[in-house]
Amino acid sequence: MKRSKAMELGVGLFMLAGILGLVFLGLRVSGMSLNPSGDTFRLEANFANIGSLKPRARVTMAGVTVGRISAIELDTEWYDARVVMELNSDLEGELSRDTTAAILTAGLLGEQYVGLSMGGDTEMLADGDTIRDTQSAVVLEELIQQFVSNMIND
Repeated sequence: MKRSKAMELGVGLFMLAGILGLVFLGLRVSGMSLNPSGDTFRLEANFANIGSLKPRARVTMAGVTVGRISAIELDTEWYDARVVMELNSDLEGELSRDTTAAILTAGLLGEQYVGLSMGGDTEMLADGDTIRDTQSAVVLEELIQQFVSNMIND
Protein backbone atom coordinates (compact mmCIF):
# COMPACT_ATOMS: atom_id res chain seq x y z
CA MET A 1 0.00 0.00 0.00
CA LYS A 2 2.84 2.42 0.88
CA ARG A 3 4.56 1.74 -2.42
CA SER A 4 1.36 2.54 -4.33
CA LYS A 5 1.01 5.93 -2.56
CA ALA A 6 4.65 6.75 -3.25
CA MET A 7 4.17 5.84 -6.92
CA GLU A 8 1.06 8.06 -7.17
CA LEU A 9 2.90 10.95 -5.52
CA GLY A 10 5.84 10.53 -7.91
CA VAL A 11 3.57 10.46 -10.96
CA GLY A 12 1.71 13.53 -9.67
CA LEU A 13 4.94 15.47 -9.16
CA PHE A 14 6.14 14.43 -12.61
CA MET A 15 2.88 15.63 -14.19
CA LEU A 16 3.07 18.94 -12.28
CA ALA A 17 6.66 19.48 -13.48
CA GLY A 18 5.57 18.73 -17.06
CA ILE A 19 2.68 21.21 -16.91
CA LEU A 20 4.93 23.92 -15.44
CA GLY A 21 7.47 23.24 -18.18
CA LEU A 22 4.81 23.64 -20.87
CA VAL A 23 3.61 26.93 -19.33
CA PHE A 24 7.20 28.22 -19.21
CA LEU A 25 7.82 27.16 -22.82
CA GLY A 26 4.57 28.79 -23.94
CA LEU A 27 5.53 32.06 -22.29
CA ARG A 28 8.99 32.03 -23.85
CA VAL A 29 7.73 31.25 -27.36
CA SER A 30 5.01 33.92 -27.22
CA GLY A 31 7.44 36.56 -25.97
CA MET A 32 5.42 37.13 -22.82
CA SER A 33 6.90 37.01 -19.36
CA LEU A 34 5.76 36.99 -15.78
CA ASN A 35 8.22 39.78 -14.94
CA PRO A 36 7.06 43.35 -15.44
CA SER A 37 9.03 45.03 -18.19
CA GLY A 38 11.73 47.51 -17.26
CA ASP A 39 11.78 51.21 -17.99
CA THR A 40 10.53 52.02 -21.48
CA PHE A 41 9.71 55.00 -23.61
CA ARG A 42 7.02 55.30 -26.25
CA LEU A 43 7.26 56.02 -29.97
CA GLU A 44 4.56 55.95 -32.62
CA ALA A 45 4.65 55.23 -36.35
CA ASN A 46 1.91 55.36 -38.99
CA PHE A 47 1.71 52.71 -41.70
CA ALA A 48 -0.56 52.46 -44.75
CA ASN A 49 -0.78 48.66 -44.28
CA ILE A 50 0.35 46.66 -41.24
CA GLY A 51 -0.41 43.21 -42.70
CA SER A 52 -0.77 40.77 -39.81
CA LEU A 53 1.26 42.75 -37.27
CA LYS A 54 -0.09 42.18 -33.76
CA PRO A 55 0.32 43.83 -30.36
CA ARG A 56 3.24 42.34 -28.36
CA ALA A 57 5.19 41.78 -31.61
CA ARG A 58 8.92 42.49 -31.45
CA VAL A 59 10.59 45.76 -32.33
CA THR A 60 14.16 45.15 -33.47
CA MET A 61 17.20 47.15 -34.39
CA ALA A 62 20.06 45.40 -36.22
CA GLY A 63 18.34 42.10 -35.41
CA VAL A 64 18.30 42.74 -31.64
CA THR A 65 14.95 43.02 -29.86
CA VAL A 66 14.72 46.52 -28.38
CA GLY A 67 11.02 46.68 -27.55
CA ARG A 68 7.47 45.52 -28.17
CA ILE A 69 4.35 46.79 -29.92
CA SER A 70 1.98 47.98 -27.18
CA ALA A 71 -1.02 49.04 -29.29
CA ILE A 72 -2.32 49.25 -32.84
CA GLU A 73 -5.14 51.64 -33.64
CA LEU A 74 -6.72 53.41 -36.60
CA ASP A 75 -5.66 57.02 -37.09
CA THR A 76 -8.99 58.65 -37.99
CA GLU A 77 -7.29 61.78 -39.36
CA TRP A 78 -5.31 60.00 -42.10
CA TYR A 79 -7.07 56.60 -42.05
CA ASP A 80 -3.93 54.57 -41.66
CA ALA A 81 -2.66 52.37 -38.85
CA ARG A 82 -0.95 53.97 -35.85
CA VAL A 83 1.48 51.56 -34.18
CA VAL A 84 2.55 52.40 -30.63
CA MET A 85 5.93 50.94 -29.61
CA GLU A 86 7.42 50.61 -26.12
CA LEU A 87 11.21 50.68 -26.48
CA ASN A 88 13.98 50.07 -23.94
CA SER A 89 14.78 53.26 -22.04
CA ASP A 90 18.48 53.06 -22.91
CA LEU A 91 17.53 54.06 -26.50
CA GLU A 92 15.76 57.23 -25.38
CA GLY A 93 17.52 60.19 -26.92
CA GLU A 94 19.66 57.89 -29.10
CA LEU A 95 17.36 57.46 -32.14
CA SER A 96 17.69 60.21 -34.75
CA ARG A 97 14.63 62.02 -36.05
CA ASP A 98 15.04 60.36 -39.48
CA THR A 99 14.97 56.80 -38.11
CA THR A 100 13.08 54.42 -40.42
CA ALA A 101 10.47 51.89 -39.22
CA ALA A 102 9.62 48.98 -41.52
CA ILE A 103 7.28 46.03 -41.02
CA LEU A 104 9.33 42.91 -41.70
CA THR A 105 8.57 39.20 -41.75
CA ALA A 106 10.60 36.51 -39.99
CA GLY A 107 11.13 33.94 -42.75
CA LEU A 108 8.79 33.45 -45.70
CA LEU A 109 5.55 33.02 -43.75
CA GLY A 110 6.72 33.88 -40.23
CA GLU A 111 5.57 36.43 -37.72
CA GLN A 112 5.69 40.10 -38.57
CA TYR A 113 7.63 42.62 -36.51
CA VAL A 114 8.89 46.21 -36.75
CA GLY A 115 12.51 46.80 -37.70
CA LEU A 116 14.11 50.16 -36.92
CA SER A 117 17.01 51.59 -38.94
CA MET A 118 19.04 54.49 -37.63
CA GLY A 119 19.23 57.68 -39.64
CA GLY A 120 21.89 60.38 -39.66
CA ASP A 121 20.01 63.42 -38.34
CA THR A 122 21.50 65.27 -35.37
CA GLU A 123 18.06 65.82 -33.76
CA MET A 124 16.85 62.89 -31.66
CA LEU A 125 13.41 61.37 -31.05
CA ALA A 126 11.94 61.82 -27.57
CA ASP A 127 9.24 59.98 -25.63
CA GLY A 128 5.90 60.23 -27.46
CA ASP A 129 7.37 61.32 -30.82
CA THR A 130 6.28 59.86 -34.15
CA ILE A 131 8.58 58.15 -36.65
CA ARG A 132 7.73 59.74 -40.01
CA ASP A 133 9.68 57.48 -42.40
CA THR A 134 7.86 54.14 -42.53
CA GLN A 135 7.61 51.17 -44.88
CA SER A 136 4.39 49.17 -44.87
CA ALA A 137 4.13 45.40 -44.74
CA VAL A 138 4.64 43.33 -47.85
CA VAL A 139 1.43 41.32 -48.19
CA LEU A 140 2.08 37.96 -49.83
CA GLU A 141 -1.43 37.76 -51.31
CA GLU A 142 -0.92 41.09 -53.12
CA LEU A 143 2.40 39.90 -54.55
CA ILE A 144 0.81 36.69 -55.84
CA GLN A 145 -2.07 38.67 -57.34
CA GLN A 146 0.37 40.99 -59.16
CA PHE A 147 2.40 38.03 -60.42
CA VAL A 148 -0.69 36.24 -61.77
CA SER A 149 -2.09 39.37 -63.42
CA ASN A 150 1.30 40.06 -65.05
CA MET A 151 1.40 36.48 -66.41
CA ILE A 152 -2.12 36.85 -67.81
CA ASN A 153 -1.30 40.18 -69.48
CA ASP A 154 1.85 38.82 -71.16
